[in-house]
Amino acid sequence: MKIKIPYSLLPPKVLKKISHYFLGMGQELGVMFPFLKLHLRQSGIPLDVKEYLSMCFIATSTFFLFIFAFVVLILSKTGLKNYLLASFGIAFIFAIFVFFQQVMYPRLVVAKRVREIERNLIPVLQNILVQLNSGVPLFDILVNISSGEYGAISEEFLRAVKEINAGNPQVAVLEEMAAKNPSLYFRRAIWQVVNGMKSGADMSNVLAQVLHALGEEQVIQIQKYGSQLNPLAMFYMLVAIIAPSLGITFIIVVSSFISPSETGTKMVFWGLYGFAVFFQIMFLGVIKSRRPNLLGA
Repeated sequence: MKIKIPYSLLPPKVLKKISHYFLGMGQELGVMFPFLKLHLRQSGIPLDVKEYLSMCFIATSTFFLFIFAFVVLILSKTGLKNYLLASFGIAFIFAIFVFFQQVMYPRLVVAKRVREIERNLIPVLQNILVQLNSGVPLFDILVNISSGEYGAISEEFLRAVKEINAGNPQVAVLEEMAAKNPSLYFRRAIWQVVNGMKSGADMSNVLAQVLHALGEEQVIQIQKYGSQLNPLAMFYMLVAIIAPSLGITFIIVVSSFISPSETGTKMVFWGLYGFAVFFQIMFLGVIKSRRPNLLGA
């Protein structure tokens, strides 16, 4: 996986080269983020905690200098007396926000991988079960899945196939793949397959049981998702429909008494319109984020 630092004004190669001078700073900052090591490993970013945090520190520092110079250039023309102090404060707030966004980036990558894996998990297991019942060897099944269009799962199986071709035992490779994967359901499925291989059980029965358990979990997620939609829909009706309608009525009534300017009235209406559009976009994002991963695409 390519190294990427969000909001960085410098390319990753330059950041990595300079980061060696700030590894001590990265090690000190690492105490504040105990889960970063796990997120880096599960996201596939080939860096340890102190290297990643030192790169984030350099990227945030350059971002701070850029914002500080930009704000100074703007505020110096406004005639503000303490424009340097104000520029420093504004740039510092932006830099803190950017730094925490950079630290949280591996976690976002992990969450995205989990969604991609669990979206295709049931179809992949069904495909494996069909091939097993057809007499296809397990290694050939891994090769077929790795060349299929199953997103992150195909990538996981492709790495496993490369390690097996390199001479590593098949069971050990599958165990390691499950241990490093961020998806709980994927780990459970692979571990049950590995246990079945070790015990010599019928793999078709093992996969059938895994699919049955995932089907029950899918039903539970659907029920939970449905129970969350009702209050969200009521909140949407209240904020996006009722509140703007009452607000417009109130503004019309008030404007008949105070006679505001035409420009002011237009700004208020455009503000309400912008708020309604922004809230609807945010609401769609919340609905999408709450959608269970096992439901598929």
